[in-house]
Amino acid sequence: MSEPKTPTPTPAGDTYKGWVFKWTNYIKGYQRRWFVLSNGLLSYYRTQAEMGHTCRGTINLATATITVDDACNFVISNGGAQTYHLKASCEVERQRWITALELAKAKAARMQAESDDSGDDFSPSSTPAAPGQGGASQNSEVQSALRTLGSKVEDLSTCNDLISKHGSALQRSLSELDSLRLTGEAGDKIRQVTERATLFRITSNAMINACRDFLALAQAHSKRWQKALQAEREQRVRLEETLEQLAKQHNHLERAFRGAAQANATADNKGAAGPGKGEASDEDDDNEFFDAMEEAPEFITVPADPQFHKRSSSNISGFNSEMCPDDQSLNEEPLAMNQESPSQELVPLKKRRTRIPDKPNYSLNLWSIMKNCIGKELSKIPMPVNFNEPISMLQRLSEDLEYHELLDKASKCQSSLEQMCYVAAFSVSSYSTTVHRTGKPFNPLLGETYELDRRRESGYRSLCEQVSHHPPAAAHHAISDRGWTLRQEITVASKFRGKYLSIMPLGTIHAIFEKGNNHYTWKKVTTTVHNIIVGKLWIDQSGEIDVVNHTTGDRCHLKFAPYSYFSRDVARKVTGVVMDKDGKAHYVLSGTWDEKMEFSRVMQSSRGGENGTEGKQKTVYQTLKAREVWRRNPLPDGAETMYYFTALALTLNEPEDSVAPTDSRRRPDQRLMEDGRWDEANAEKQRLEEKQRSARREREREAASKRTSSQSEEGAPHDNYQALWFEHCEDPITGEPVHIYKGGYWEAKDRGSWEGCPDIF
Repeated sequence: MSEPKTPTPTPAGDTYKGWVFKWTNYIKGYQRRWFVLSNGLLSYYRTQAEMGHTCRGTINLATATITVDDACNFVISNGGAQTYHLKASCEVERQRWITALELAKAKAARMQAESDDSGDDFSPSSTPAAPGQGGASQNSEVQSALRTLGSKVEDLSTCNDLISKHGSALQRSLSELDSLRLTGEAGDKIRQVTERATLFRITSNAMINACRDFLALAQAHSKRWQKALQAEREQRVRLEETLEQLAKQHNHLERAFRGAAQANATADNKGAAGPGKGEASDEDDDNEFFDAMEEAPEFITVPADPQFHKRSSSNISGFNSEMCPDDQSLNEEPLAMNQESPSQELVPLKKRRTRIPDKPNYSLNLWSIMKNCIGKELSKIPMPVNFNEPISMLQRLSEDLEYHELLDKASKCQSSLEQMCYVAAFSVSSYSTTVHRTGKPFNPLLGETYELDRRRESGYRSLCEQVSHHPPAAAHHAISDRGWTLRQEITVASKFRGKYLSIMPLGTIHAIFEKGNNHYTWKKVTTTVHNIIVGKLWIDQSGEIDVVNHTTGDRCHLKFAPYSYFSRDVARKVTGVVMDKDGKAHYVLSGTWDEKMEFSRVMQSSRGGENGTEGKQKTVYQTLKAREVWRRNPLPDGAETMYYFTALALTLNEPEDSVAPTDSRRRPDQRLMEDGRWDEANAEKQRLEEKQRSARREREREAASKRTSSQSEEGAPHDNYQALWFEHCEDPITGEPVHIYKGGYWEAKDRGSWEGCPDIF
């Protein structure tokens, strides 16, 4: 392909265009690009067609250095921030570019010096920066345009002088010719030239007068234009401040409307919202709610006939006496279990801490960071520790075991349907810690681990490992001496949508019980963080969960209702029905994900014909008296100054000597943040992330070299990372690719041998 001919410079000497080869990278090498030199700026495009819409890069020659490598190559650098390695098609072409660049650089430097000495009152510092943009950079563009216009006006003045000078000389020469009084054809030609010269001078004088008028007008209006531009920018700032104020007022009106609506609901339906929850739903006047119509419930529960109570007391129809109101309360059941379980008599090895340093009062605008990240993955946004809480995602995952007693009770159940109630309540309990926790956990480094050894205190121990970086995934395995195992692999997908942030956990949770070999699975619901732009952050959980017993076919469908302006129901409500493999309902669950859950035995069910929505009929369940299966533990004193951590969360990052060198407790940036040294924590966080990127690049190089040396490994992944304590395989129940604990961690801890652990901190 032949090279297009490069245009020659214009007479003004400040514009030059043409094709030049630019170094891109070691894979593609030099690539042909279209370069444009104009007004002291060198810009380049992939094609000439891009000049109208997409500039790939620009260097200001006023502060640039131009060096020559060899016959065809030259380099343009702007203080290290930008460097272009260029190659012309030939030595002559390179010399043309060097000449044009040097002239443009000298002119740009001269114009910049004149601008610095002019003392113009419209300096970059005199105009406030618009939010999200650099005021100095905008003013610099305006100053550059004004300098360009001034330069053109100077060129016009020069042309004016030249035309006047040469016009006068031409007129004198013609007058001298006319004085010779030549006759014939020569005389006619001289008279014709004289007439044309006179016409040219008249036209030139008209053009000169017009240019002089333009120059006077431009000088008179330049300051006015500058002041008008400054006024427009100040008005833009005022409009943005007004918009923010309107958003706050809108938020206030929403809260006022919500308070009035709930006051009316309380007056009309006293006691209908459940014991004590009507007050709890008003606990935070700064909350903001979904602007959605109330969704009708899927079923209705009514008290069963008294005959069922009498029959149940004598265990008629095979009902479990534990579930009946006249028998021993289920709240007393844990006591009986504690007496049976010898592990409860063990004494903890150490006294766990009950406080951490108070959270420093650092002010930072979340919107200033998040506004440029709309639509991106949260894990790919570089966030400072100011928005974190001093625990990692692995530790947050371990917090699912806060209410492990529910699994202890489930392992003792004789009935799989009754066991399902406890498992379903356990799946809801993991969200109770999130109601006030608006801080973001630290993203774990690849290979980071976290152990939670509570075998002496509670009979279980847990291990988490970050097994993948793209996408970020954490594997979790917990086993209890009381007959249950919990395992999960969670990948968090998150999207920032402007006003709210959606967090979608992907992955399946497994609970396996030795007794009956029952195997349960379920997934997590979507977490939404509201009021990102303005107002107080608040969290909601919404979606549906299907807890499935793969051994018996039993199923529990749980529904997390989102906030609604118009709902008269309790806040953060969760409802569910436990059914056997044939679809027959046995238990109804209800409650809230931040407070408690109850379950009731279903005695009869029927299809109702009223109150249906869109032609759908609701199922009416006749149930026994509801029994509480789970209640949230109260927060420790002073939790509001300790990131709203629970009693368990306060102990998660407590230093321990015998843990692995990759344990989250040893992570330095997280430890610095907990100690209140946030500036140092931010610097350490950047160091750790860069170290992780370097390690990944090294693995990619090793994988590439193996593929090159072995044809049989063609198509192997770029990153050959393998988890240390978990094995990648196909889940035998769901068929999903997962990481399952392969053993060895606790044995390595007993030996104190951590040779295989990577150096990540």
